[in-house]
Amino acid sequence: MAEYGDQLAWRETYFVMFASGDRPTMAQVEAAIAEASNRLTVTDLTADDDGLFATAVVQAPEDNAAMEISYESGASVVEQSATLAKQLRKQLDGDQLAQLVRADARLDVMHFERMTEGTAEEDEFGYGEEEEDDELLTEALDPAALITVVDALTRLTGGIAFDPASGDIMA
Repeated sequence: MAEYGDQLAWRETYFVMFASGDRPTMAQVEAAIAEASNRLTVTDLTADDDGLFATAVVQAPEDNAAMEISYESGASVVEQSATLAKQLRKQLDGDQLAQLVRADARLDVMHFERMTEGTAEEDEFGYGEEEEDDELLTEALDPAALITVVDALTRLTGGIAFDPASGDIMA
C-alpha cells in the first residue's frame, strides 16, 4: 500500500484464527472477497510456492477504507490461540472453543482509513484545529468493508474472527 503514502491511517486489526490445514489459495481469497461485495477491489495478491495465500490489499473506495491482509502461522499463533481459549472459555460454545484450540494460523486484517485533502490541520499536540472536521472524518470511515472482508475470510477458512482491541469473538 506504499503508493498511498501518508493518505492512509491505521485504525484497527482483526484476526481470523484457523487451522493451517485450511489455509486458502490466493485464488480462493480473491474469489471470496469478490463474491462478498462488488464494491471491493483486491490487489497486490501474493502466494507461496504452492499457490497458498500470503498477502493482499483490499480497496474500498466508497467506504474510505483499505485493508491489508497477511497470513501468519507458527508458535506465536499457537500460543495466542491457547491464551484466547483460556480467556474466553466461558463465553464460547464447545465447538468454538475446540476450533480456537486447534487454530495454528491466522489472517491479520489491518484496517486503514483513507485520509482526504479536507482533513483538519494538526496543532503541535496532534489535535485538529476544528472539532467539526474531526467529527466529519469519523463519519467518513464506514466499517462495512472491514466486516464484509472479515466475514468472507472467516467463512472461507472455517475460522473464528477475533477483535483484539475489544477482546471479543465476532459472530
